[in-house]
Amino acid sequence: MWASQRIINAPALTPPLSSSSSSTFVSGAFLFLRSSFPSSSHPRFLSPLPSLSPIFPFRHALQPGTNFYVWFTLQRRGGRGEQKWTQKQKTDGSSASTGDSSAAVTNRVGELSLSGGNGQTNASVKPIQFGKVQSANQGPVQGRKGTWMPKSYGTVDGAKAAEVEAPVDKSSDGTQRNGAGQAAFQKTSVGLSQLFNGNLLENFTVDNSTYAEVQIRATFYPKFENEKTDGEIRTRMIEIVSNGLATLEVSLKHSGSLFMYAGNKGGAYAKNSFGNIYTAVGVFVLGRMFREAWGREAPKVQAEFNDFLERNRMCISMELVTAVLGDHGQRPKEDFAVVTAVTDLGNGKPKFYSTPEIIAFCRKWRLPTNHVWLFSTRKSVTSFFAAFDALCEEGTATPVCMALDEVADISIPGSKDHVKEQGEILEGIVARIVSQESPKHMEKVLIDFPPPPMDGAGLDLGPSTRDICAANRSSEKQQIKALLEGVGSSFCPDKLDWLGIGAGDNYSRNVDKSAVSKLLQSHPADFSTTKLQEMIRLMKEKRFPAAFKCYHDYHKVDFISSDNLFYKMVIHVHSDSAFRRYQKEMRLKPGLWPLYRGFFVDINLFKASKERAAEIAKGKSSIVEDGNSGMPGKYGLADEDANLMIKLKFLTYKLRTFLIRNGLSILFKEGPAAYKTYYERQMKIWNTSEPKKRELRKMLDEWAVYIRRKCGNKPLSSSVYLSEAEPFLEQYAKCSPLNQALIGSAGNFVRAEDFMAIVEVGRDEEADLEREQEVVPSSPIASGRDTIPKVEGLIVFFPGLPGSAKSALCKELLKAPGGMGDDRPIQSLMGDLIKGRYWQKVADECKKKPYSIMLADKNAPNEEVWRQIEHMCHSTRASAVPVVPDSEGTDSNPFSLDALAIFMFRVLQRANHPGNLDKESPNAGYVLLMFYHLYDGKSRREFDGELVERFGSLVKIPLLKSDRNPLPDAVKNILEEGINLYKLHTAKHGRLESTKGTYAKEWAKWEKQLRDVLFGNAEYLNSVQVPFASSVKEVSEQLKKVAKGEYKTPDTGKKKFGAIVFAAVSLPVPEVSGLLDSLAAKHSEAEAFLKDKHLDKLNKAHVTLAHKRSHGVTAVAGYGTFLHKTVPVDITNIFFSDKMAAFEASLGSVEGERVVSKNEWPHVTLWTAEGVPAKNANNLPQLHLEGKATCIAIDPPATIDGTLEFF
Repeated sequence: MWASQRIINAPALTPPLSSSSSSTFVSGAFLFLRSSFPSSSHPRFLSPLPSLSPIFPFRHALQPGTNFYVWFTLQRRGGRGEQKWTQKQKTDGSSASTGDSSAAVTNRVGELSLSGGNGQTNASVKPIQFGKVQSANQGPVQGRKGTWMPKSYGTVDGAKAAEVEAPVDKSSDGTQRNGAGQAAFQKTSVGLSQLFNGNLLENFTVDNSTYAEVQIRATFYPKFENEKTDGEIRTRMIEIVSNGLATLEVSLKHSGSLFMYAGNKGGAYAKNSFGNIYTAVGVFVLGRMFREAWGREAPKVQAEFNDFLERNRMCISMELVTAVLGDHGQRPKEDFAVVTAVTDLGNGKPKFYSTPEIIAFCRKWRLPTNHVWLFSTRKSVTSFFAAFDALCEEGTATPVCMALDEVADISIPGSKDHVKEQGEILEGIVARIVSQESPKHMEKVLIDFPPPPMDGAGLDLGPSTRDICAANRSSEKQQIKALLEGVGSSFCPDKLDWLGIGAGDNYSRNVDKSAVSKLLQSHPADFSTTKLQEMIRLMKEKRFPAAFKCYHDYHKVDFISSDNLFYKMVIHVHSDSAFRRYQKEMRLKPGLWPLYRGFFVDINLFKASKERAAEIAKGKSSIVEDGNSGMPGKYGLADEDANLMIKLKFLTYKLRTFLIRNGLSILFKEGPAAYKTYYERQMKIWNTSEPKKRELRKMLDEWAVYIRRKCGNKPLSSSVYLSEAEPFLEQYAKCSPLNQALIGSAGNFVRAEDFMAIVEVGRDEEADLEREQEVVPSSPIASGRDTIPKVEGLIVFFPGLPGSAKSALCKELLKAPGGMGDDRPIQSLMGDLIKGRYWQKVADECKKKPYSIMLADKNAPNEEVWRQIEHMCHSTRASAVPVVPDSEGTDSNPFSLDALAIFMFRVLQRANHPGNLDKESPNAGYVLLMFYHLYDGKSRREFDGELVERFGSLVKIPLLKSDRNPLPDAVKNILEEGINLYKLHTAKHGRLESTKGTYAKEWAKWEKQLRDVLFGNAEYLNSVQVPFASSVKEVSEQLKKVAKGEYKTPDTGKKKFGAIVFAAVSLPVPEVSGLLDSLAAKHSEAEAFLKDKHLDKLNKAHVTLAHKRSHGVTAVAGYGTFLHKTVPVDITNIFFSDKMAAFEASLGSVEGERVVSKNEWPHVTLWTAEGVPAKNANNLPQLHLEGKATCIAIDPPATIDGTLEFF
């Protein structure tokens, strides 16, 4: 623990939300803190966390202006024994009517028939409550622990409801109906046929009296696609925190699925679906956690919780971790969920609770929370990223949590221990920017809300998720019924979303697409509807990859009529590109609401009378839009900074999911060679270190042989892949400590085949999404070289400008003897001759001839085209090679003015060009400028680097001679004049042609001057170009190297974050060599020793500060605050023996703080004899004392400035 840490012992407080049982709080909660706020300047708490107020349904409501903590303290001062949870009374009329209607629906549900397994119907199925509950004052039987004593649980056929001794509201039981109730049910049943047949929607016409009301029912955080690279994000995060503008919040990423719950009436949702096995499992797990937390009080609290969510229109989001829905990185020991978001939906834009508010909410309701760390200083935040880099390739839950505990300013352990519940294999961690006030709020919340007791910990909770799924194996519907019956009627009083309302399997719950059209044509009834209509229209107009799927809302059947329709809608985003594109639209239109992940809305289409329409208009006129996005952390930072987030995953998880599980289909369908290509690509994306690459190749090759031999031609199912992978990994880990470190943890085997949930064909773990994949570049990497197997195709494309000679180059490549040095056929598609969608045509041709080389003879100027090419490569197993004109570029464009002049000069010499861009074109110069500006914003280094990062290779067309004279002033001036005119034109007219608009005359004049100037300097422009034949030869040779695997990936200059082994101060070799020469000149003994050591070939020198193996991860991470900083190093002595030599070093200070090495003897190793490890140089001082080594003092000491780096 660092010296500045403090330990706060949070006093035991009687829970404000208590049961009538005798349970008490844990005696003390220990919170590890490191405060960066001096006591003298610690600000007074200002009524923080205002959005916490709806969490606490106390007897007395929080009045406006009242300090929350003062109010909360007063509420709990009535004596410890008298504190009880009191439900807030419903005061509005709408709530009462809703309650009556809900009761009517519940009554009907109790009597509706449910299809049995034999196809017969069972009349009067009662809502059941799971287990047997003892009364509050009834203690456990002497000598026996308290139990729930389940008598049975549902199995569809012949299942009996478990006996329940808890009070049951007979008015809503649905088992005793009068004649009027039966008549009402029959009337509703008659209307069902009309509803499901679509007559109501079909006959619902949109006119001036038609209104729509849309309310968000469940949602998760917006998905913000960071446009920066991971390295840029990390750098920006460190900068923001270091300047005191924000705090970095880090949480564990559990390996599970998104589950959202809005109450038993609001519904349960997966990422893009509801009413299926995924949500049934989620409801059961959540209900079981309530029983574990509240014990005998659980049925009452479950009902209160559902009512609370409904009354306050709230939704909680969780990571659902279970073994019954398919394998991730490790099968959890227990099924559980962790709350990751709490959302106040209200009647407008969702507002998300901050993490302190989430913890307060969860501790009030005894819901599980995640492990969270806060980093509010430069030292802590740099140490965090360094700790991750040190652990990224072999980190598991225990060492990761221990390391973060040590370097964080505040650590809040989760209520569910990852190791005990899920295991050691940790998927990753999520880091995001939050308010700089978050540490203060967190401290206050943790003191006021200590960890709650677990009243059900000693009780038998009855059959688990796995027990129920194992006992019900006939169908998904059977498992759903059993799970919902098992959770109990207090938590799940009806099953409408899963089983319908009497329609059974005779009708589909899907609604015709015209519902969306009629929604968009209707008048919005409120501001929320206006904004959601705006969002949907935009996405449809821009053709975003998303679906708007509507379903019948079974909860509103009682209210449906020919002029009053109710539906549920899922906004299902198919591709992350939609989020990126939508973010760009939000920057252009700041009033747009965010596009959320897990997005479900309730729709009401209705006809309004004149009086009702007037009321609606009056209500809308009084609304003022709330500019707050509802995201945590809108605290004065720009959106780009406030929404910074990065997911960091561990190799021990990725090797299981990405390399083993996701590679199964490739291994079995396409064979070991294709599988090797796949995993090599993945390792390149992750920037895996070379030692780990070698270890992974060995392990994965053995796995491929093992599983193909065992399974034969029958592919292993990815949903249960761990049944084979876990035993294999366990045995592999036992072979050596190196293997154990690679695998991380193995042997925690849980057999899943007997209790796996049954999923309809065609759906995956998130109901209807493709399995998680990482974007892969098109070129595989093997041992530092880009190797393209001959079984793959190759796409050669040209990110350049017109006039770069790509068409002429393609013609030469087509007729070159021997092609690319192999037997693959070469084909070319010229963009100017293709009608319609060019890149789709390229994709079609690649699918027809998957092993050919495609020359894509068309300019590929932007990232949108590059993404299309990446997609083509992924779908056709081709590789792609960008071919670009060589140029120095400028600070903001990869092409220099010299290159632009050549391109324009070439275009203006062309005749009869298929694309009509030649000397006859009146606006040829404008077109070239338009292409030139498509690349604007990237320097040459950034441009090359991005292409290499995406595609793994880069071929350059020689363009300009290196020994040329400077560009003539006349040419430079005419180009700059054109660039300025282009900026004026586009600022006023956008992409309007230059022959139109305000500047048409100026353009005509400039085009003429351009021709005059370029042709007036023709001799110069011809003389500076590399001969075309030489360019063709150079490009052809580079392409052949790529195809043969002889191409080495160039250094892009980007800082790559990877595994850290040690921290050191790197010293400039020339200065170290100069010091050695000086010593040799002054000391004959040193000269005699150095003369045959060849130290003139010294290629690196450093002072090691800490090593991960010797000193620990946090010791290395602690130097993160000095990363890339200059450190003065005093060289005081040289020690040498017959086996080694080293300088003794004394480290200086950085910004007033001394850099201290963890090594007992800081030194610079200069030389070791063959077979002697460098670490043995640590022994030189002792050898000198023993007379076995020589020491020569350097007086005065020589000072060399070095840079602190991680290696």
